[in-house]
Amino acid sequence: MFEKLIRAAIEHRWLVLLAVIGMAAVGVFNYQKLPIDAVPDITNVQVQINTQAPGYSPLETEQRVTYPIETVMAGLPNLEQTRSLSRYGLSQVTVIFKDGTDIYFARQLVNERIQEAREKLPSGITPALGPISTGLGEIYLWTVEAKDGAKKPDGMPYTATDLREIQDWIIKPQLRNVPGVTEINSIGGYAKEYQISPIPERLASLGVTLQDIMTALDRNNGNVGAGYIEKRGEQYLVRAPGQVKTLEDIGNVILSSAGGVPIRVRDVADVGLGRELRTGAATDNGREVVLGTVFMLIGQNSRTVSQAVDKKMVEINRSLPEGVHAVTVYDRTVLVDKAISTVKKNLLEGAILVIVILFLFLGNIRAAIITATVIPLSMLFTFTGMVHYKVSANLMSLGALDFGIIIDGAVVIVENCVRRLAHAQAHQGRPLTRAERFHEVFLASKESRRALLFGQLIIMVVYLPIFALTGVEGKMFHPMAFTVVAALVGAMILSVTFIPAAVALFIGQRVSETENFLVVQAKRWYGPLLDRVMAAKAVVLTAAGVAVVLCGLIATRMGSEFVPSLNEGDFAIQALRIPGTSLSQSVAMQQQLEATLKAQFPEIDRVFARTGTAEIASDPMPPNASDGYVMLKPMSDWPEPRKSRDELLAAVQKAVDKVPGNNYEFSQPIQMRFNELISGVRSDVAVKIFGDDMDVLNKTGEEVSSMLQKIPGASEVKVEQTTGLPMLTVNIDRQKAARYGLNVADIQDTVATAIGGREAGTLFEGDRRFDILVRLPESLRNDMESMKRLPIPLPRATGSTGGAEGRTNFIQLAERQRARP
Repeated sequence: MFEKLIRAAIEHRWLVLLAVIGMAAVGVFNYQKLPIDAVPDITNVQVQINTQAPGYSPLETEQRVTYPIETVMAGLPNLEQTRSLSRYGLSQVTVIFKDGTDIYFARQLVNERIQEAREKLPSGITPALGPISTGLGEIYLWTVEAKDGAKKPDGMPYTATDLREIQDWIIKPQLRNVPGVTEINSIGGYAKEYQISPIPERLASLGVTLQDIMTALDRNNGNVGAGYIEKRGEQYLVRAPGQVKTLEDIGNVILSSAGGVPIRVRDVADVGLGRELRTGAATDNGREVVLGTVFMLIGQNSRTVSQAVDKKMVEINRSLPEGVHAVTVYDRTVLVDKAISTVKKNLLEGAILVIVILFLFLGNIRAAIITATVIPLSMLFTFTGMVHYKVSANLMSLGALDFGIIIDGAVVIVENCVRRLAHAQAHQGRPLTRAERFHEVFLASKESRRALLFGQLIIMVVYLPIFALTGVEGKMFHPMAFTVVAALVGAMILSVTFIPAAVALFIGQRVSETENFLVVQAKRWYGPLLDRVMAAKAVVLTAAGVAVVLCGLIATRMGSEFVPSLNEGDFAIQALRIPGTSLSQSVAMQQQLEATLKAQFPEIDRVFARTGTAEIASDPMPPNASDGYVMLKPMSDWPEPRKSRDELLAAVQKAVDKVPGNNYEFSQPIQMRFNELISGVRSDVAVKIFGDDMDVLNKTGEEVSSMLQKIPGASEVKVEQTTGLPMLTVNIDRQKAARYGLNVADIQDTVATAIGGREAGTLFEGDRRFDILVRLPESLRNDMESMKRLPIPLPRATGSTGGAEGRTNFIQLAERQRARP
């Protein structure tokens, strides 16, 4: 078969060249579509279910939200495992499927099961699916900042609430329209709210309750359509608008009347603009900012999407209010370009080196060029295969390519063709005719085909077991094996088609086999050495055996690692504080940390961090934890360019240890996210302990930690914080409440509204919409005694005419206790 293929390639040489040019054109086209990233995406197929449960303690969240959702997922097709996280006010369930499961099919299955779980969830609790993204999905981060002295049109300076409004209603909608973007996440600043802050004394004196305010707002903030009427041949739509539009409208809502005098909202509460009770904050170089994150759609080209987002951000900046701008703080393109630049540099240097060696040893410039042409052609063939099988170009896939192996078969055929042509010409004593030349090329290619096929197939067989790897190992090494095998297949096809055709066309009539100086010297030294080796076979074999044994012993003492850690250039610092540390205190401590790093290390360009949980809880953290990103300047701009990154990292670790109140974990942005998504923890190695007694689990965890700290090479060994969250419990006296005909839920609703706040409607400002919230003023929310003065509506069934009753008789405030965070 190969003989016929070689003969056909020589006979139809121009057709072969056209086919190769066509293949190259397809390769160039596919190269434009080739997904490019720094490393392979090893994230498993997973679907996150995030459920906001305001006011629920971690234990209540686990019992009433997490458990029903997690258990209903059992039995899903291709389900591998589930894991969950329950924090104050938040439940996250991660459903992991077997590799190869279509992500959209998996999300559909999970969504169907969520509908079943809704019946078991408390009222008002709505689960939501996380973004369709992966561990490499966070590709672009920016901050929204006001320039020094910038003011709003009304002359007031921009506040954190104003910047968050710009982020949510100007920047976010535009970026979501960029192709390849699946979600935009926001953290920092404050979401704008229209707040109604009841005054307990006014409520009690006028006999108004919080529920009265909620009901009145609900009935006075809506539009109604009344169909249409026909008049004089025209059709008129009938509508009755009733939405509140201003703070004055809210304040004028009628609650009730006393002696013919209306009682309005403004009579019992302060009405004004306020801000949300946020769960997260962002800082940058020691100051609070609004931070946005772009999530890339799974399967997209991170470099292309990042560039599109950056281009869109330039347009968005032109549309922002004067004095406000969005500043890019992290762009995946920078890392990808560095990684790909390294690969390109290595590949280019390798290609040049191969071409030079070919020319030096073949002694024929045309033969060297023909052989070297296999390198770019096989690469273009590989790019086509990578696009077809959705393999990204990264350090693992492209870094495994060896041009010496790729052109091995072509070298054998070209060298044999040159040798036979030179010998035939010398034997004939004249230049060969075209038919004679083609015949010699055919014979030379035919002679070399066995060595070519066996050599290439042996190398391919070495890589075949890699395709049997599964899980993280498979996702990491499959791209490498596929790229090498695809390149070898392309090189083998070119060697038996393109190479014979090119030699027949471009190797002229005058061919001579000459030995240059290097070959002559190599033979001069190698010949005597080979004779001596063959004369002392026993000694050589014994020495080789001893060397193998010694190397084996040395290998047993070497450390091992799954893959070398990618130097991302920048690094990440997670700061952990004492459980129960408030968000405000954590932000202040993070600002101190960032200011310290910026002041002491001129190599650092920027330090920014996320504290707590963002709007989309893809990475939920308690208020006492911060994810910091340390962005470094180019090494050429360092005061000491010879200082290594490891030396800088060691100095940073030493400096931050002096900042009190924090424990630290050092990692890298991508590495940290990968570890968390794959195993649920951010460390390289984690030990999970299972049981139903939290005290025993904590004790065992401390014992395991003590043992791990003694292992050589172990660092930053820590036990996950599972206790220590301060909590104030409001205990309801059921017997006293029953005497008034009150349900427990009546009192709970009052507490939840007063402290946590309840949404009472929506106010529209053009295309923007903001919540109307009923909540005690900040000055009273922290005063526990003020809760006792809140009136609760009594049911008419008690024989009264309704009204309100002080809540002092119904609750007791428990001492602070340590709960799970």
